[in-house]
Parts: sequence; structure tokens; C-alpha cells
Amino acid sequence: MSDRVAKVRQGRSDAGSRRSSRRGPGQPLATRRKPAVGVSRDDLPVVAVTGAAHDLGQALTARLAQSHRFSRVVAIDDHRGDLTGVIWRVVNIRDPALAGRLAGIDVIVHTALDLAADSDPKARRARNVRGAQTVLTAAAAGGIGRVVLVTSAMVYGAKPDNPVPLPETAPLNAEFDGSIVGDFMEIEQLAERSPRTNPGMAITVVRPAALVGEGIDTVITRHFESPRLLSVKGCAPRWQFCHVTDLLSAIELAAAAEVKGAFAVGSTGWLEQDEVEELSGLRRIELPAGVTFATAQRLHRAGITPAPVSDLRYVVYPWVVDCRALRDAGWEPTVTNAEALQVLLEQRAGRHAVAGRRLAKKDATITAAGATVAVIGTAAIVRQVRKRRRES
Repeated sequence: MSDRVAKVRQGRSDAGSRRSSRRGPGQPLATRRKPAVGVSRDDLPVVAVTGAAHDLGQALTARLAQSHRFSRVVAIDDHRGDLTGVIWRVVNIRDPALAGRLAGIDVIVHTALDLAADSDPKARRARNVRGAQTVLTAAAAGGIGRVVLVTSAMVYGAKPDNPVPLPETAPLNAEFDGSIVGDFMEIEQLAERSPRTNPGMAITVVRPAALVGEGIDTVITRHFESPRLLSVKGCAPRWQFCHVTDLLSAIELAAAAEVKGAFAVGSTGWLEQDEVEELSGLRRIELPAGVTFATAQRLHRAGITPAPVSDLRYVVYPWVVDCRALRDAGWEPTVTNAEALQVLLEQRAGRHAVAGRRLAKKDATITAAGATVAVIGTAAIVRQVRKRRRES
């Protein structure tokens, strides 16, 4: 291993040297700590989590149940999960009846989002945007003091001339389209309008960098399942990740009102493209921007790839964020960008994706051979899609 890669693995700060005192991504949850001296548990807020039976929501509910910052945790989902030590309330978060299930809650964290790369865009939009809207409306009706929403740092937009890093106060320049980022932008608009219509309710928005961890399957993670890393001539991306463990700790602070407003969360610093290639062993395909985006647009319009062309910007242009609000609150990430990349690479084993579409291994082999001809293997995907259409 070169000295440069070894240095990258240590991270871009000395936070790693202090990590032994904190819980890492594979370690068990700590036992519940006692409240501060002089603070009764009954005086602590009651926190609710939507989507508590699934993925991120389940992990967050488990964490908050062990936290010293809350008196009780209410788990909300359309079915009862297997977590114990929490209060389960079964209701669909898009059902207006949700308002009647929020009695006694002080803070609600909304994590019931569909982030899957293969989701039907219309169904996903309905779940994500309508769900956030219902949660905000129900929270206002129930007199809840704080709502925490989770979107993404993708809302800042990925552009070749973005400053690195982007300040948290930067304008939200992402497109309002049919992508998952479009969902996030609509949720951000709801968050911005809500305090004006419900002045007694505080809104906190958490914007993670590219998520990595158990169960995370996005356009970004699938980029690393490709045989090559796509690159646009004249502009190298910078890579910043956010491990789920660090996102959970940031959300805990937000729910406890120790961080307020809209803020970003991610590993410290970033990785350059050549560092990512050396750490991953993957080589790049470098193409002109015009060819890259025009081909991607044709593939998406033909229904061959799930991701619209706007999503492609997030793997070729930088969108690194500065997590100043969390730093000012004393928070530090426990996972470096290099470590997060290693987690992502371990989870990609046996998976093959091209332009966001998962392929069988034999198709991925064809893709690798013809990648430079059609961005990243158009021919193999076209054959696969045509075959499925004939069979159906």
C-alpha cells in the first residue's frame, strides 16, 4: 500500500485516533445512560420515529431507546416491528388518522422514506412527499414542538464549479424533476413553509452526504457496482460519504434540539478521484460531458435505466458539504471517507450494475468489454431489456 493511500485511510483529521472511545459501525449499542444529575426522566421529551420497523428508522429507534436524552420512544409504522422497550403505534404515515396517534409526543423524527434506486417514480413520490406533508400536518394538529426531517446533501446540487466544501448556507440548486432528489426538494419546500403556517413548531432538516451502510441501495452505491467509474473530462469528482452510524448520532442530537435548523452530516473532508480508484481497484472511463449526458438521457427515456440524467451529475461532479453546525455542537464522525468506501466495496461483492440498473454476472462481463462504446455498456442493457419485453 502506498504512503498516500495509507494516509487517506487514516482520514483527513485526527478524529480517527480518538475513535476507540466511541461506538463504531459494527459495535453493539451502549446501555442506556442515566440523565444528567438533577434531571428527572419524566422531564425529558418523548420522541417518536416514523418508519420504525424498517432500515434507517429501525436503527434509529433502537438507538434512541438507549439514549439518556429522552424519557420514552414511540415507534410508528404500518406494522409492528420486533424492537422491544419502545411504544408501538401502528398507522400508515400517509393516513390523516396519524394525527390521532401522536398524543403525548414532544418530538417526531420522520424517516419513512423510499430511497430505493428501482422504485416506481410516481409511487415513490407519493410516499415520500405526501408522507412528509401528512407528518407535518399531524404534528401541527397535535401540538408537537419539533419535527426532524431527513433529506440529503444532494439538494445543494452537483455542479462542476461547486466550491469544495459547500457551506451549509449554500442555496439549494438541485433540479425539481422525477428523481429522488426532486422528492427531497419538495420535502425541503414543505419544511421551509411549515414554520410560517405553524409558528409554534420548530423544523430541523438533516442532510446527509452519500449514505453508506447496511441496507443502503442508491444510485450512488450502485455507481461502485459498475465495472468502471464514470468520469467527465475536465472535472474530477470529490467523494464524501456518510455512514449510517454517524447519521443516527446526528439525528439524535437534532431530536434533542442540540442542533437546530438545516444542517449537513458526513465524514470529514473528501477523497479525490484517484484516491478512490487506488483504494477500490476500479478504473475510470473518461468521456466528454456532452456524450455522457446525452447518452444517459436516451437510455432513461427508453426505459433502460432507472435513473434520470440529473442523477448522473452526482457521480461526476462534486457536492461535498461542510458540517459546521455539527462540529460547533461538539459532534465528530466516527467513520472516515476511506472506511465508508471500504464498507461500500464489501457490500458490492457479487453485484453488478450499469447506469443504476442491476445486471446478471454474464451481462456485466459484456458491459465491461464494451463500456467505452456506450458510456458504460449500453448494448448489454438493451439486449437484456429487449429479451425481457419479448418474454413478457
